[in-house]
Amino acid sequence: MSVAVGIKARSPRHSAGRRAASFAIPLLLAVLLVTAIAALTVGAAGIPLSRLPSALGLAGESTAMTARDQLVLWSIRIPRIAAAAMIGGLLAAAGAIMQGLFRNPLADPALVGVSSGGALAAASAIVFTDSRFGEALRFLQTELLPLAAFAGSLATTAILYGISSRSGRTSIAIFLLAGVAITAIANAGIGLLVFIADDRQLRDITFWMLGSMSGATWTKAAVLAPVLIAGLAGCVFIARGLDLLVLGEADAFHGGVDVERLKRISIVMVSAMTGVAVSISGVIGFVGIVVPHLLRLVIGPAHRLLLPASVLSGAILMVGADTLARTIVAPAEMPIGILTAAVGAPVFLFILLRQRGLAAL
Repeated sequence: MSVAVGIKARSPRHSAGRRAASFAIPLLLAVLLVTAIAALTVGAAGIPLSRLPSALGLAGESTAMTARDQLVLWSIRIPRIAAAAMIGGLLAAAGAIMQGLFRNPLADPALVGVSSGGALAAASAIVFTDSRFGEALRFLQTELLPLAAFAGSLATTAILYGISSRSGRTSIAIFLLAGVAITAIANAGIGLLVFIADDRQLRDITFWMLGSMSGATWTKAAVLAPVLIAGLAGCVFIARGLDLLVLGEADAFHGGVDVERLKRISIVMVSAMTGVAVSISGVIGFVGIVVPHLLRLVIGPAHRLLLPASVLSGAILMVGADTLARTIVAPAEMPIGILTAAVGAPVFLFILLRQRGLAAL
């Protein structure tokens, strides 16, 4: 009898939660579509909504204005929006995976040094190709920068994995602490490069460290797409394991989860997602902390829904932030990392205060 009463008492709230969760993905898809359409129409070269169908080649006659709109959309704006959406999705999903893996809402890919490793490699490429020794490669600086950042992120991951693994087992605590140490080393290296850089190199390093979508192209978007698709497929594979891991490694193991395999797959996924995002956009903070945490408050902690919702929400945040970054000081462009930090830092403080309040109970 008491069990039946308990079930009835929980049913309305549980049903409401399930209904809210069932609408989350369609709602986020609709918001992303609206945000992308708004991003298409605004910018230094504005395209009114009435001219958008013609610019997209869906209707209307071909005129000089239509040709100009099509050039802006297909050469600059659409690849930039696509890249921003994919980078936001990758960073948010990586943050959700890390928070599930560490069982901590404050976990973030930047904590393990992946972003810092990529940043150090990118800063090195900027200084080297602008120096007397790398003069022959200066014309390749645009192509070398993302390659260097991605290589730096992968090298950081390999070092971290080698430090934290022993006898086939990976220690998450050692992985995190080693990441903090490597982040400090990478930041020291970046500081040294900033010290020896000239004014132009310093500006390039600073702008890249703050993040920007200004270099987005169809080629770079094509690099992001397979990583995002593979990441979504991996999220489906690890969702149940992350749910059980919340109960602890022992309980997850008894629930049928290969905990060590789950750790390895999650670490590789986070590193690949963060590395490829950093290689295209530079360092953009707080997306991996803010988006998953806010979604947990709204739709709950189940990773089967949380991970795809994080991808969509991260895409919405990044497309919106990039649109604001290229319009707020037009015709100049504000680094997108400034905007994400301005939004993310207060939310991060809120999370800290909330965690302190829960710990005091």
